[in-house]
Amino acid sequence: MTTTSQKHTLFVAEPMGNKPVTELAGIGEVLGRRLENRGFDKAYVVLGQFLVLKKNRELFVEWLQDLVAANSNQASECYQCLADWCSEFL
Repeated sequence: MTTTSQKHTLFVAEPMGNKPVTELAGIGEVLGRRLENRGFDKAYVVLGQFLVLKKNRELFVEWLQDLVAANSNQASECYQCLADWCSEFL
């Protein structure tokens, strides 16, 4: 059984709106700043990339690692956060 962080639980509990990218599980200030510098300033922009990659775990994790040097745990947490959010709201 996997456990989720409080950040994950809070993110998945409500509509995304204009949440900053740093509210995604796995994305702290450093990765958030790197994402913002590459145009991914809001969680919904990262969601867009997640959907473009057809919700594919491997592709999304690889994309996040390549783009902002996220480690595999950070990238996987972010993936799972978005996947769970989509299950709830899409």
